[in-house]
Amino acid sequence: MIEHFQLPSGERMAYRFLPGEGPVIVFLPGYMSDMSGGKAQAVMAHAEARGRACLLLDYTGLGQSEGVFAEKSLPLWRDEVIALLGGLGIERVVLVGSSMGGWLMLLLAEALGPRAAALIGLAPAPDFTDWGYDDAQKALMARGETLLQPNPYGPEPTPTYAKFWAAGQESLLLARGVSFDGPVRLIHGQADPDVPWEISLKLAAALRSADVQVLLIKDGDHRLSRPADVAVLLRALDALG
Repeated sequence: MIEHFQLPSGERMAYRFLPGEGPVIVFLPGYMSDMSGGKAQAVMAHAEARGRACLLLDYTGLGQSEGVFAEKSLPLWRDEVIALLGGLGIERVVLVGSSMGGWLMLLLAEALGPRAAALIGLAPAPDFTDWGYDDAQKALMARGETLLQPNPYGPEPTPTYAKFWAAGQESLLLARGVSFDGPVRLIHGQADPDVPWEISLKLAAALRSADVQVLLIKDGDHRLSRPADVAVLLRALDALG
């Protein structure tokens, strides 16, 4: 059942919480995605079958949450997820981040400290506001304009708003390193047309943790939503307990 949590801003954030054992598995969707996606639903079903606690959520401005997407940013969503965890009384989490959610996962892990037990990144895309755009596109957004790009997954173009881009540029972490010491599993398709698989290798090097494993799926695309791909994710969840 979808419920709503009122944030300090007054906006309501949609979520679905499944009580259970162990650190709560928190699924963080990708850019313009929400908790209705196949991977999020697979994680919830897997958690339910094993008696694990799980939390799905929609970022404000997306899905069934309130808010205007053009006004949102990664730091804002980080703070809102932390507020949701506090409101639900959740102490320990295993963060699962898909694409942009993999970047948010890292920002959350640093903010939560020991409350973050482990991380699983699916085609994680940290720093994509930097490496994902050319100089002309960056200059356009720096002027406060919205960048519209073809969307391979739908008929409408994909917008990148100036506020989101600027906040992303202030949240870069591959060069400075990621302050997290727990276990990390990174899963990436080598046929990913959106996020180069080498980003996961750079992230592995940037993480302070010594317990980092990168699993490459040779024919995996960006979504990693095939049954075999999802099975890799679920095995990683089980292995991390």
